[in-house]
Amino acid sequence: MLQKGMAKTDTIAAVATAPGRGGIGVVRISGYQLSELVLHLLGKPLRPRFASLKKFLDIDGSVIDEGIALYFPAPNSFTGEDVLELQGHGGNAVMQRLLKRCLNLGVRLAEPGEFTKRAFLNDKLDLAQAESVADLIDAASEEAAKSAVRSLQGEFSNAVHEVVERLIHLRMLVEASIDFPDEDIDFLEAADALGKLSGVREQLQQLQNRAKQGCLLREGVHVVLVGQPNVGKSSLLNLLAGDEVAIVTAIAGTTRDTVREEIEIKGVPFHIIDTAGLRDTSCEVEQIGIARTWAAVDKASLALLLLDSREGMTSSDEAILARLPENLPVMQIFNKIDLLPREAGIEFDAGVKRIFVSAKSGAGMDLLRENLLEVAGWEQTGEGAFMARERHLRALDGAGACLRNAENNWRQLEFFAEELKLAQNELNSITGAFGADDLLGEIFSRFCIGK
Repeated sequence: MLQKGMAKTDTIAAVATAPGRGGIGVVRISGYQLSELVLHLLGKPLRPRFASLKKFLDIDGSVIDEGIALYFPAPNSFTGEDVLELQGHGGNAVMQRLLKRCLNLGVRLAEPGEFTKRAFLNDKLDLAQAESVADLIDAASEEAAKSAVRSLQGEFSNAVHEVVERLIHLRMLVEASIDFPDEDIDFLEAADALGKLSGVREQLQQLQNRAKQGCLLREGVHVVLVGQPNVGKSSLLNLLAGDEVAIVTAIAGTTRDTVREEIEIKGVPFHIIDTAGLRDTSCEVEQIGIARTWAAVDKASLALLLLDSREGMTSSDEAILARLPENLPVMQIFNKIDLLPREAGIEFDAGVKRIFVSAKSGAGMDLLRENLLEVAGWEQTGEGAFMARERHLRALDGAGACLRNAENNWRQLEFFAEELKLAQNELNSITGAFGADDLLGEIFSRFCIGK
């Protein structure tokens, strides 16, 4: 088990900037008692937390580069250890030569995410904050970046801690009642234990809603376009993407393979996959494309079934619809209204929403985008979203299930107390109040080198 606050005896280093050419490159070093290392690299001691223009020296005293050196003594640094940052010119050869010099001095090459991992182990960040570092780097939209910053600043963790504190108070009441078995139920009723439990569940639900919004910003929505040949799937993809990413012709079966494009609607990423038209065919190449279509459908979280508005829902369309997975949300999009005397809009047929658009003229596209957000579960009040991951949602769901079990069995006090404890454990796993080596290793291994 990894212990938080544990001392590290080795020193690590890595290039903390992206590979390639750039105006500035940074080599980051973290460990303890770096004063001797500083003397070897710079020739003189450094004033803490002060930017100094220095020459970076090689083993023979020659100059590798000249740049800014920053020294942050423990514990007032990102990792909680002594940290040295050397900011030089951003050429790859310069950075690698400087890193090699550090390694020759006995420093070890950092593993992916090891700097942030040390910050977590030294109580500079909790686990949810540490994960948000990588999420901020990977943020693909302004909304995602804002959400990641909220989590990095501790808003998500604080909200989790608030629920945990209320759970702890409730557990104290239950444990106290167990100690007095003759008055246990009366004691809990007088303390309004069920009312307190209801309040915890309500607060947890609000937390889940904000986390789901953040997870949507992080993961996006995987959308697959399906339908018969020549219904306008590729044209729709091009219009959504704002570029000619898919070939469009009047020849049925033009699209033989899946075409993928990522778009953004109000900060929410949508991963759109255009697929081969679904029909019976003897063409071996087209058959392979159709097989890949169904493979894409199995991995999608939303399907857009495109139909020709002139033909309506045909038996072939019904066959495609019937073959789609039951648990896969489907939007019916009737295209080519530009060939009919009708306007863009929405109709309902037996409770099924049908959206009428033109991928050629763009009519109805704003309506389509709004409905994509609605089906995805995005709320326009997503300003308070936390950048959350799938494991966070599973933990929140697990805590919710435990609280439901507790409410349903509250008269069985030992069972009631155990479910409250399990709910608290689920929430603690989000912030890393405890965690196994394999969980932490999995999380930090996905970080980039230098973080």
